[in-house]
Amino acid sequence: MGVQEIADKIKSRVASAGFEHSVKFDTGSDGVIVIDGATVSTTDAPADCTIKLSLDDLDSLIAGDLNPTMAFMAGKLKVEGDMTVAMALSQLLG
Repeated sequence: MGVQEIADKIKSRVASAGFEHSVKFDTGSDGVIVIDGATVSTTDAPADCTIKLSLDDLDSLIAGDLNPTMAFMAGKLKVEGDMTVAMALSQLLG
């Protein structure tokens, strides 16, 4: 699944969630997904928190097949910036 398809999946979840922060999923050469409040974009922009992971791991995370805490502990994803924003996002995507 590509970045745009994953972004489309995320859009439906954040639209009514009342998420008030910005988060960037950085999948390296595969691209980025930026969530800013209820807006989801594949255009790079600054964010409160950046989560770096592979496109496959992001797909698994969104599908609910990858536990965000376990992925962090295993080094599959790295968080830069405000960790509380990443925690709030895990509630939203979980």
